[in-house]
Amino acid sequence: MDFCCGKRIWRSKKLNSSVVTPASKLSREVIYSMEEELLGSAVHDDNGDMKSRVWEEIKKLWKVGFPAMLARVSQFGMFVVTQAFIGHHGQLELAGYALVQIVTVRFSNGILLGMSSATETLCGQAFGARQYHMMGIYLQRSWIINCCAATILLPVFIFSSRIFRLLGDGKDVADEAGAISVWFIPILYFFAFAFSIQKYLQTQLKNMIVGWVSAVSFIVHLLLSWIFVSKLSWGIPGAMGAMIISSWLIVIVELVYILGGWCPDTWKGFTFSAFSDLLPAVKLSISSGVMLCLELWYSAIIILLSEYMKDAATKISALSICLNVTAWEFTLCLCFLAASSVRVSNELGRGDAKAAKFSLKVNFCAALSVGVFFSTVCLLLGRQIAQVFTSEEVVIEFVSNLSLLVAFSVLLNSFQAVLTGAAVGAGRQSMVAYVNIICYYVVGVPVGLILGYVAHLQVKGIWFGLILGVLLQVLVLCYITLRTDWNEQVKKASERLNRWFLRPSEESDETFMRERLID
Repeated sequence: MDFCCGKRIWRSKKLNSSVVTPASKLSREVIYSMEEELLGSAVHDDNGDMKSRVWEEIKKLWKVGFPAMLARVSQFGMFVVTQAFIGHHGQLELAGYALVQIVTVRFSNGILLGMSSATETLCGQAFGARQYHMMGIYLQRSWIINCCAATILLPVFIFSSRIFRLLGDGKDVADEAGAISVWFIPILYFFAFAFSIQKYLQTQLKNMIVGWVSAVSFIVHLLLSWIFVSKLSWGIPGAMGAMIISSWLIVIVELVYILGGWCPDTWKGFTFSAFSDLLPAVKLSISSGVMLCLELWYSAIIILLSEYMKDAATKISALSICLNVTAWEFTLCLCFLAASSVRVSNELGRGDAKAAKFSLKVNFCAALSVGVFFSTVCLLLGRQIAQVFTSEEVVIEFVSNLSLLVAFSVLLNSFQAVLTGAAVGAGRQSMVAYVNIICYYVVGVPVGLILGYVAHLQVKGIWFGLILGVLLQVLVLCYITLRTDWNEQVKKASERLNRWFLRPSEESDETFMRERLID
């Protein structure tokens, strides 16, 4: 929007067309200067110092990535702490919790986190295109869609015991898993709100609040778990109750931050506009959900396939520990996914294809260094990591034997996160979903079954197949990314934002513009 002689002049449907006057030029320069500071964008000099450009881009990536990493590690750490407290109560309880976390929770987590990545695409591109008021509308639409999806998923938690029996689990393990699963219902709705709020704050570079609140909540969770389980001997109800309280503390603080006036540019209050254009928003959310679900469910396949082997309880317990290690490292790598998504979406929204491509290259190199470090840690400390989760020697030995495969999986995760983040930033979730289907479920799972049951490699054979699927996915996404026309992606981002653009009200618009000029 522009100003001319104190009157508002609205742009046409094309983002970059506007009436240019001295007054409008002055206001635009003020706004652009502030946005350059927020986005960390600058005019690129082809002959400039490459080292300084790379260093500046790394700082931009970590400005987004560090809070995202802190938040994800802290929130995932709550699940790990809960597993540790439950695991020391017995192998049956650990196996039941492992089934719920890796199958049921991952099933719902994948859907809701994936659907929230649509918010990441829309808010990121809207922020880059300076359509700030639309970000609050996108957030509210995401709440509506995610809450409906969470309600649809309720039967999976309520009837999980029967579901696990149908999948072939023993009655004892299935019943234990069913009892634990009901405790995750409040966590299900926590996912519905937390994921979309974090994407909303992240795309406008205000996610530091999310990181610190999550870290504090993790400490609260650790303290409550110790009190409820170790001191009060409340067992599983105490461990799960601690996680529910700690999780919802995050959402409450984030809502206070947004509604309390700390996001004045992007939050204009609740509006019925959130109910408009729900169908296209649902379509993008579904494609986003499918994309991430196929990724998160893939690792759960190894648990389901191992249930038909001898000594299934031991294998499930050991595999749950290994998958927790890879999932925790992938949680770290998701900071690169977040940084890649935000930087790519912001730059595409701004219309700078060159900056988007350069950011992706730097992010890829940074993620590689992190992947190499953590894969080395897994190789050297496999047995010690297992001892954190259990005191059963047979389980510890099983985990130690899988450390090489775990290390290679950790390395692949680093590549996967950056490539997926670039796709999310460009709104190409459906393309990644098709790649995941072919690489994971047409290639990876069948090869794993053959190696595991026909070649009698057992769990190692299944994991070999899964690694092959991930490796193929990374290679395909690398090829697609290298062949991408980023100028065309800029055009598509502009078309998407124009198609969903809603004019803000007169009052909110005047207030918004006045605040930006003052800033």
